[in-house]
Amino acid sequence: MTEPLGFDLSDLKIEFAVNSEKNISLEKKLEIFVDDNPIYQTDWQVYTNNYFQPDLKLEPRTRYDFTISVRNINENTSASATSFFETGKMNEPFSAKWIGNDNKDIQNTLLKRNLELPKEVKSARIYMSGLGVYELNINDKKIGDELLAPGTTNYDKLIQVQTYDATDAFAQGNNTVEISLGDGWYKGNLGFDGGRDKIYGDQQRAILELHLLYNDGTEDIVNTDDRWLTASGKVTKSAIYYGEDIDDTIIPDNWVKVSVLDYPVDTLADRLSLPLKVQEYLPAKELIHTPKDEQVIDFGQNNVGIIEFYNREPKGTKITIQMGEILQQGNFYRDNLREARAAFTYISDGTNKWIRPHFTYYGYRYIKVSGNTQPLQLKDFRAAVVYSDMKMTGSIKTDNLEVNRLFENVQWSQKGNFFDVPTDCPQRDERLGWTGDAEIFSNTSAFNMNVYAFFKKYAKDMKVEQDSHDGMLTMYAPSLHVDEGGAAIWGDAATVIPWNMYSKYGDTAILKQNYSSMKGWVDWIHRNVEKSGTGLWTGSFQFGDWLSLDSENPAVPNGKTDEDFIASIYYYYSSSIVANTAKILGNEKDHKFYTDLCKDIKQNILKEYITETGRVAVDTQTAYALVLEFNLVPENLKSRVVADLVQRLKKDNDHLQTGFVGTPFLCQVLSENGQHELATKIFLNEDYPSWLYAVKLGATTIWERWNSVLSDGSMNPEGMNSLNHYSIGAIMEWAYKYVLGLHDQDNGYQTVYVEPKFDYRLKHISGHYDSSYGDLKIKYDLETDENHTIALQIDVPYGQTVKLTLPRVGSNVIVNDQKVTDQVITLTNGHHEISYIPTSDYIGRYTIDSKLASITADKELFDKIKSVTKELDMFNDPENVDRLGHMSIKEANMLFPFINIPTSEMKQINQILTSTPVLSERRAQDVSETV
Repeated sequence: MTEPLGFDLSDLKIEFAVNSEKNISLEKKLEIFVDDNPIYQTDWQVYTNNYFQPDLKLEPRTRYDFTISVRNINENTSASATSFFETGKMNEPFSAKWIGNDNKDIQNTLLKRNLELPKEVKSARIYMSGLGVYELNINDKKIGDELLAPGTTNYDKLIQVQTYDATDAFAQGNNTVEISLGDGWYKGNLGFDGGRDKIYGDQQRAILELHLLYNDGTEDIVNTDDRWLTASGKVTKSAIYYGEDIDDTIIPDNWVKVSVLDYPVDTLADRLSLPLKVQEYLPAKELIHTPKDEQVIDFGQNNVGIIEFYNREPKGTKITIQMGEILQQGNFYRDNLREARAAFTYISDGTNKWIRPHFTYYGYRYIKVSGNTQPLQLKDFRAAVVYSDMKMTGSIKTDNLEVNRLFENVQWSQKGNFFDVPTDCPQRDERLGWTGDAEIFSNTSAFNMNVYAFFKKYAKDMKVEQDSHDGMLTMYAPSLHVDEGGAAIWGDAATVIPWNMYSKYGDTAILKQNYSSMKGWVDWIHRNVEKSGTGLWTGSFQFGDWLSLDSENPAVPNGKTDEDFIASIYYYYSSSIVANTAKILGNEKDHKFYTDLCKDIKQNILKEYITETGRVAVDTQTAYALVLEFNLVPENLKSRVVADLVQRLKKDNDHLQTGFVGTPFLCQVLSENGQHELATKIFLNEDYPSWLYAVKLGATTIWERWNSVLSDGSMNPEGMNSLNHYSIGAIMEWAYKYVLGLHDQDNGYQTVYVEPKFDYRLKHISGHYDSSYGDLKIKYDLETDENHTIALQIDVPYGQTVKLTLPRVGSNVIVNDQKVTDQVITLTNGHHEISYIPTSDYIGRYTIDSKLASITADKELFDKIKSVTKELDMFNDPENVDRLGHMSIKEANMLFPFINIPTSEMKQINQILTSTPVLSERRAQDVSETV
């Protein structure tokens, strides 16, 4: 976070980046001040990393200014920068009281106090919270740019306090402070099967402390108490699923004294939630008059946030706006939103102005507008995109426009669902913090955005639920008082998410803060496993490989992979995470216990599921991927598992069949084990099932199902069809690691291991990852010259070291005009240009295993083959290609008695195939030469 105000700042770590074109030796220094008085400073230290972890006892409600300096002693040069952080109330008790309106049915409680300030204000800080959600106005102006504060938590256990710098809002003389409240996640309808009201409470309420410092040095505190007034506001109904209704003709004038409420204050705590903000605006793209005579506006992008429009309607006109993700037969459609009303109605007061809802949000691409008396104008509508305030850190671009669109879709689904908690969908009657979805996508998300603080808050949400369930983690967090949970992957979010965040950002704070709950999860499984007596996690409810495609019964979404097999592997994985965490935190006793537990679990898995020769008892793509990902077999048996996975894929026509569990790992284990070409083939498939299938059908976000929309454009009748659901977007982690080459890193990207695996179908790649050290940029091109030169450009920020390993390298690598012979090339800060001629080129050629469908589609190639043999003439018929094109020539020759190609001719055919670049490769070459 940059200049955080009022956040939980325990385990403080201050990071900085140095901008230098030279690889110079530096020293660093930190100085911290309170009211210009120095309270902490380091000596000059040799720069070995880009952070400080000051041993400093923080005080409540205190601003800490600091200066970081670096110097180059050899050149007598230096640089410095300043910033600040400010604490909230920390453990200081509230002197304010909760206040509200006696009428618990009010949809929009207003709380107001008029203040007469006798002096000029030097500084003003507000510490407050409100339930369900609130906005704060001073002198009729909204304070801050945050929406839907205080965010969503288990309000029984944790209510977050927001801190506002309101110095500029107050003036000497009369001032008005007003709080406006809506039901939100606290009191509004939420959950499955139509949801429930009043899950956490039945009365809107707020608490506020205003701390004033005057220019003369005197101070004053204004609290919420019985001196405040209350009334009902202009929002006549609002809820997260419902949407919002505003009547702007209402003038709140029924002000009465507030009720001071007897609610506890010990659940109040400094915030962890990043603020929800409008991050960008999307203009309206097209006004559509549908076959049903509806007025529909298309924003061109499925997005999440609120709709804003410019009101030009006369007083009393009621405008209704409904939200939808897709059109069906050209008409507005919203059935996949299930019970969520997801609408916004506005009754005009006759004033021309911008209008927006206050206490809800929507997921949509299309809006249907009705009730207007004035012609609709596109310029009067805009989509305000809202998500938690996170910096974008990574991106990838290729020479394949559909792949680029896929990567954009992944990022748009992350924006739309990283909404204070990682939600499963943003549009329908769900929007819950599903733990499993977050766990499988957490690594991918950390490439796209800086998600450390976001997941630090979500880890707290999980910990709160575990503390109430004896270590068991609920299916989603906050749990909404739903106690179900304890399933593999979903529950393993308790260990995997903190571990992934530590691994990515190099900060042990998230491990320290969550170690007890990480351990609690494994201990909960262990207690259940001990009851079974098998040493494996068996017999419990499991989600399995959720929404996989290999299920024998399509109505059962758990998939074909044995659920106990999956659960036991994750029991092993979570135990290993706890063992490693114990070692990092210096707990030797726990380290030994969980290390021994890991060994036992692994032996039990091998005994039950894997033979001594490496045969896996569960013949599914996901099973093989898990065995390889978690190194369950010795190195000498990996080749057997890889071969069996390749064979399994061949039976599946080289198309994925994985669900939530297997999808993140399938392409990764292939690329990691010598099958990058096959991984790329699966990734680039365009027919169902594939990632690009949705892109070809116009998707602008990731879908929940592989075929949420059928090939004819109609919605899948199976239901559960969110068109904005990031889970299978986890493929982008593979792209970052194996296509762009950000294979691994240490110490929060201080050292980066770059190992791209090139493929002829993606010749031009560029991308970046902006860590705390700065922006690492990578670009490479597979050239089309006669030597097939590979050219790379890498820009490394100061303080970072890149260890570059290149494939098919001989002895002719040129780095910055210098020949190098190192197997691993070390690069430090600056711009680097690298080129080499690979030992074998990356031109794609046909093989004897190529599908007949691709061979017959290449007329030039097929004519050459037909000159060798007439046995394949039957494939001149497109109908035969449709039926049998999934086979290779070798397979057809073996299986069909009416095809008899002699060995000598098969050799000639093989020679033709292996010497012919694939059709797409030749076309690309033709285009290049033409240009």
